[in-house]
Amino acid sequence: MRIGIVAAEPSGDQLAAGLMREIQKQQPDVIFEGIGGRQMTEHGLQSWFPMERLSVMGLVEVLGRLPELLKMRKTLIRRWKRQPPDLFIGVDAPDFNLKIETALRAASVPTVHYVSPTVWAWRQKRINKIRAAADLVLSIFPFEQDFLTRHGVSCVYVGHPLAHRYPLQPDRKAAREQLGLSPAVPVLALLPGSRSGEVHRLARPFLQTAAACARQIDGLTVVSPLATDKTEAVYRLACKKFAPELEMMVTRNNTPQVLAAADVALVASGTATFEALLCKRPMVVGYKLNPLTYRIIMGLDMLKIRHVAMANLLGGEPLAPEFIQQDCEPEQMLPALLDFFRDAGKVEEIAQQYIRVHESLIMETDKLAAEAVLDLLRARNG
Repeated sequence: MRIGIVAAEPSGDQLAAGLMREIQKQQPDVIFEGIGGRQMTEHGLQSWFPMERLSVMGLVEVLGRLPELLKMRKTLIRRWKRQPPDLFIGVDAPDFNLKIETALRAASVPTVHYVSPTVWAWRQKRINKIRAAADLVLSIFPFEQDFLTRHGVSCVYVGHPLAHRYPLQPDRKAAREQLGLSPAVPVLALLPGSRSGEVHRLARPFLQTAAACARQIDGLTVVSPLATDKTEAVYRLACKKFAPELEMMVTRNNTPQVLAAADVALVASGTATFEALLCKRPMVVGYKLNPLTYRIIMGLDMLKIRHVAMANLLGGEPLAPEFIQQDCEPEQMLPALLDFFRDAGKVEEIAQQYIRVHESLIMETDKLAAEAVLDLLRARNG
């Protein structure tokens, strides 16, 4: 069996690796080919392009990379049309993957899109593209299935794999021991994003906010987990430029450990807000898009939700203060951070709400996703 699969960023790499592992348990001779990162490669993926070349976000940001991305996608489609796989799985990255799915589905290749595009939040007209592209969508949040089904998209809710992997009660003492941190020091987790473009935009306001926080919280230790060599290099340069006096620990690929060790987190909007929820940590959420991208989104009324952080969407209320675009600056974010460091009652109340959300999401996601994929194949093969 040959399965084509494409992931574009670290969270998709992790998600796809779990799915691949479960498929391999039932189909040990399966061959995976396409694009992925370290974890997918460790599970046997033949990766034809570096995954980092796909990690770009935003409307305007894509333009500079568009010729390369289009060429890459065209190469994949041509190769798979010439030698069709038994199935194709696009993992997130809808702007890249839906076009591949549409082309391969027209060539009678069964297609799966793993992680529902956020059509319930913005650019809702994309639902028509999803319906045309995917034989099946695997959704990771409970409210997505009803929305997609109502719009004629076949969908299976499989839960979020991180909910199954994270403990309901994080072990802060053990996490601090592993990081070499004292049990007594106040710790701020600083997560400026997984893409180099995000780190470029967020490093300055995040680091300046952390430095201001350190001037008011005695003994504050700041810890940042980074995903790649490139993001770490960008971030270290920013540290020297914007917060040279800040006591900073930079780590690699251990976000759960860092969040478990922290008292409070300052987090870029994205997967990390969900991880902070699973670690039951109070968080402040900041984000900056390319200014033109932001003006287009707001000018065309493309955003359909009040909150952008998944912690707030799942919690049903603004438990994590959000500071977007011009509000993502130290003078706005600092008071929210200090409030969490100083109000233990509020922190405990938020933790209990996050526990309830976490409990509702625990499913055997990798196994359920693999079963849904293999069931689709069996149905198509009679």
